[in-house]
Amino acid sequence: MEQPKIHPYIPIIIGVISVALSAIFVKLATADSGVIAFYRMLFSVILMLPLFLLKYRRELFRLSRKDWTFSAIAGIFLAFHFILWFESLNYTSVASSTVLVTLQPIFALAGTYFFFKEKLSLKTITSAAIAIAGSIIISWSDFKVSGTAFYGDMLALAGCALITAYLLFGQEVRKRLSLITYTFVLYSISTITLFFYVLIKGESFGPYDASNWFWFFLLALIPNLFGHSLFNWAVKYVSTNVISIAILFEPVGAAILAYYIFQETLSISQIAGGIVVISGIVLFIVDGNKIRRIFFSKKA
Repeated sequence: MEQPKIHPYIPIIIGVISVALSAIFVKLATADSGVIAFYRMLFSVILMLPLFLLKYRRELFRLSRKDWTFSAIAGIFLAFHFILWFESLNYTSVASSTVLVTLQPIFALAGTYFFFKEKLSLKTITSAAIAIAGSIIISWSDFKVSGTAFYGDMLALAGCALITAYLLFGQEVRKRLSLITYTFVLYSISTITLFFYVLIKGESFGPYDASNWFWFFLLALIPNLFGHSLFNWAVKYVSTNVISIAILFEPVGAAILAYYIFQETLSISQIAGGIVVISGIVLFIVDGNKIRRIFFSKKA
């Protein structure tokens, strides 16, 4: 295998920090959730456009009618994921919202079970139960503190379900397209969806002050293009499971940043629930047999 010039874990760490900044940028912007999501996706499309036109535009001819249909559905789900998640940050803490969004692997498990009839192992069921228990701990804690915080948690969970639906509909199309083309198509459809959402809701496209435009642009550049691009680079050299586990540190980074920027503090229940959620997802992702071979195999 080709060896990278820098250790893969360095870009992974930078990628985790990049995606952790997403919730922070959203909270710093003062526009409505739909508007923030719209400009995030619009600027992402604009930034990708030169590279797409130069090297990848011919791939569009490879999309069948079914591919366009599935891409449209996936793009709409992605748009409403951002709306619900961004809106959740108006009601609940950065830590609670980002932890609950990391339940995506568990929602994916449910989706593949109900729609593709994939069998569930005991390990899978156990890990799902642990993660769900953690989410209940967080939600119950927030509910006792404030009904609005609990509402924010439910929005985050709904946003998590939609990102899973987006991935399930898009996975077949992704197999036939490069990452750039697939992402460009999805982001373009999401941008159009969000444009009509903002229009129908009567939210304002502008004018906004310079700070808002700054946060809109950074949302497109850092979490969307910079953060996920580094993960996609690193997956060439490390296991996908390593990337999946690394992304679980997003809520940890986001919670630390929220503490220093917004003075958000965490209750014991939020910390405990977050640890339980992340533990359940790690159990779901990690290959137990491989771990046993590494730590318990006898030396020759």
